[in-house]
Amino acid sequence: MPSLIVHGHFYQPPRENPWTGKIDPEPDAVPFHDWNERVHAECYGPNSAVRTETTNGSEQVINNYGNISFDFGPTLLSWLEGQHPATYSKIIAADAESMARFTGHGNAIAQAYNHAILPLCNERDWLTQIRWGLADFRYRFGREPEAIWLPETACNDDVLDSLIDHELRYVILAPQQAARIRDGQQASASWQETSKNSIDTNIPYFRCHRNGSGKSLAVFFYDQDIAHAIAFEHALSSSAELAARIGARPGSTAMVSVATDGEIYGHHHKFGDQALAHLLETEAPARGFLVTNYGEYLDQHLPGVEVEIDNGPAGEGSSWSCIHGVNRWTSDCGCHTGGGESWNQAWRKPLRAALDFLRDEAATAFATTRGELFIDPWAARDESIRLILDQFESRELFLQQHAPRPLTREQELQALTYLEMQRNALLMYTSCGWFFNDIGGLEPIQILRYACRVIELMREVELSSPRQRFLEILAEAKSNRPELGSGADIYRRLVEPANPSFDPDFERLAPVNT
Repeated sequence: MPSLIVHGHFYQPPRENPWTGKIDPEPDAVPFHDWNERVHAECYGPNSAVRTETTNGSEQVINNYGNISFDFGPTLLSWLEGQHPATYSKIIAADAESMARFTGHGNAIAQAYNHAILPLCNERDWLTQIRWGLADFRYRFGREPEAIWLPETACNDDVLDSLIDHELRYVILAPQQAARIRDGQQASASWQETSKNSIDTNIPYFRCHRNGSGKSLAVFFYDQDIAHAIAFEHALSSSAELAARIGARPGSTAMVSVATDGEIYGHHHKFGDQALAHLLETEAPARGFLVTNYGEYLDQHLPGVEVEIDNGPAGEGSSWSCIHGVNRWTSDCGCHTGGGESWNQAWRKPLRAALDFLRDEAATAFATTRGELFIDPWAARDESIRLILDQFESRELFLQQHAPRPLTREQELQALTYLEMQRNALLMYTSCGWFFNDIGGLEPIQILRYACRVIELMREVELSSPRQRFLEILAEAKSNRPELGSGADIYRRLVEPANPSFDPDFERLAPVNT
């Protein structure tokens, strides 16, 4: 039987105010308090309990998460656990049930922690993003993940080598990310260039580690035509027509892999959750498709073709949502989501430059704690995910394990402050901060809030404040809305006041030229 695998990437950026831990009201999400609540009401909740009719007319309730491969952002799952525990429980239960259904392979895969573009991170940060994502998965799903979703599917060779180093089994990428392929059964086989239009998405591939160890990772490229139809061509308006379209795809007698944002099923497309349920429960099986997941499929179909990926311009990586590699998160590449006719995204470069400066200042200070507060600061950071996941985890025991000697109470508080500084420095790179059309948007303001928290925490451990230089760099980021001014203006007017204890008279610095 041909196989059908539908993957849903479910994600919202972390929205909590860094000082209160609560999400502030988001007017654009009305009538809901914020976008998390709105998307939950339209997508996450409905997909856990879709009411449909059987062929004999009786009603049944379908948990779509039991039929699809899926990943959920760790920060989103944390929010769901606290705000909508019933939905959260159904997501976890669906993975457990799918393991029984799909011969020991659960539908859920991990996701890099807070959706940073990994190839644009430094090595230390992308490793922590991966390790925190894997740790979060183990904590919630109670098992080892077989794969991890790469935010925006963004990767380069360094990132893929890291996935192999972490013993992950497979990854899901976009077809345009394939560069060349060769017969993996013949050592002398020559490489052939490929493209999104020529790569066969109906088979898995394998990608070898560059260190010559022989270790590899399976790569699934999703069917871009079907994914595009679902996301942008209203293909969910008829599950029967969608199933027929899938069955008519060249090569569909083997396997069809489809990956899209999960929010399509109900949030972006009303009733998309119902269409998905009908597709996988009724229409696809009626056309001879076996609905499965990637792990089970690999058990029966080992990859025989080797692939090398497109590393993008300057080796910075490629992705599924930017035809310019990963430039959408670094420059005015031409990718945008609307705005005025004369608008540009030149603000992206200085925004990243400002955050890179702040990250490096915080990292340099953190590194100096070696031998004083931590045996190995970076190992402590990687393992501090335990403290984030479980608020009842003993901070004292954690510090005993990572400190070179017994710490005083004051030193313990200082060590925890340094770790909180690093957590916020990682959150600064949440990808949505660059994705949309202006630095004055909700998402850039949110990542600047994390930056503001980093600066505040640096002051708490009596470090020199990087605020003035940070604002000088940020002033180069010009909003497309003249009334907002520059990134520095936005930071002063809209970011710093989000701190309930903000005192505008506390730190008077020389004015920044905007």
